[in-house]
Amino acid sequence: MSTLQNSVMLIGHLGDKPEEVKLDSDKKLATFSLATNHRFKNKDGEKIEKTQWHRIVAWNKLAEICLEHLKKGSHVACRGHLEYREYETKLGEKRRTAEIHLDEMQLL
Repeated sequence: MSTLQNSVMLIGHLGDKPEEVKLDSDKKLATFSLATNHRFKNKDGEKIEKTQWHRIVAWNKLAEICLEHLKKGSHVACRGHLEYREYETKLGEKRRTAEIHLDEMQLL
């Protein structure tokens, strides 16, 4: 495999309406949480459903589209790339988070 790729595809439901983040520049930024489910059987044959929450970040025109058309519970397909970001809490603790930066979104 000669090509390296950072690509994430998710289909899920929004946990809440997208949130607009105010920036000093003229760029638009929107974030939302997307829930996906994974179903499997445990060692005893019991059916288990595990929900994962993903932080989605959209920029510029895609942010505008998300803010205008998505709402809590919307069923969407998202394609983007994984980015890690470091930040500091109000207490001065350093944290690291994973985000999916949206490249394409389709309302289902």
